[in-house]
Amino acid sequence: MTATHITADIAIVGAGMAGASLAAEIGDAARVVLIEGEAQPGYHSTGRSAAFWSETYGGPAVQPLTSASFAYLDGHGFLGDRTAIHIARPEDIGAVDAMLATFAGNVALERVAAEALPASIPGLRQGFAGGVAEPSCRDIDVAGLHAHYLGRARRAGTQLIGDARVRSIARVAGGWRIATDAGTVEAALLVDAAGAWADELAALAGVAPIGIQPYRRTVVQLQVDPPVPASLPLVLDIAGSFYFKPEAGRLWLSPHDETPMPPCDAAPDELDIAIAIDRLERTVDWRIVRVERAWAGLRSFAPDRAPVYGFDDRAEGFFWFAGQGGFGIQTAPAAAMIGAALLLGRALPDPVRMIEPAAYRPGRFG
Repeated sequence: MTATHITADIAIVGAGMAGASLAAEIGDAARVVLIEGEAQPGYHSTGRSAAFWSETYGGPAVQPLTSASFAYLDGHGFLGDRTAIHIARPEDIGAVDAMLATFAGNVALERVAAEALPASIPGLRQGFAGGVAEPSCRDIDVAGLHAHYLGRARRAGTQLIGDARVRSIARVAGGWRIATDAGTVEAALLVDAAGAWADELAALAGVAPIGIQPYRRTVVQLQVDPPVPASLPLVLDIAGSFYFKPEAGRLWLSPHDETPMPPCDAAPDELDIAIAIDRLERTVDWRIVRVERAWAGLRSFAPDRAPVYGFDDRAEGFFWFAGQGGFGIQTAPAAAMIGAALLLGRALPDPVRMIEPAAYRPGRFG
């Protein structure tokens, strides 16, 4: 829709998974406008996810959010069967013990002996010393989840403005005036759910940036011989140099790259594609028939690599909902429940009641 002037209680900038889920959780408790700079919501990071849910992904600071999101994702049919296995070479075998110790009591993990690995990963080359199985890992229907949240938000009365790149933000009596390419929005509260552009948006509002840094992540789709079995688990190098998984008869492969980038429409680099393929060929004996396509997205991290949810201590009415790295999809339900509760001044709902929001507050950066 095209807007000339809209007045709302809450303006959320960014209609990717973060902004859409937050708007949905706020529901009809406030008048919400969702501002999206692109013509299509989810064009950047949300639309380029590798589409898996893993309780260990993102580390112990993220795990409670991921685990708390399971019931919503599974109950609404957004999770599919997968499992995962983290494999280790001899020099990395200490990481197996560290992983098991880090998540003990919170995530069901199983040690895997070296001789048992080929049963899970046909064609695995020799040289791996063991691993960790993560049976709870699942695939996520990212597009379905994003559409679900946008639909919930729309039915609750949220107004979505597309092609509305933010040009300026000013403080006005009672809130904020946001000038966009599609018109002007005035709202009492401004939510920064702008992903890779989170710090840039804060600067436009005169708010001190946190230091949220976007990093490029590359994914390559391959046709391999023999064909990828549908039952193949998500396979991750425990040292963090690659991961791969089956997807509709093809293989999705990433070199687990993290290249610092300015906010942009990220594109894959040929060197990263070559590195990914080299790492795959050192891991399995499959023949690569064809590189079918490649893409890249931006994963944006705060300095401590934990997400940032909450009001800025030094800017009244400015709310951070950013820094969600590569785990923004799998934590979306829990994050949105926490964000909506903080915004509306309500108690945390039951699924996230045991999570301490202070761990994610923007004020932790001083």
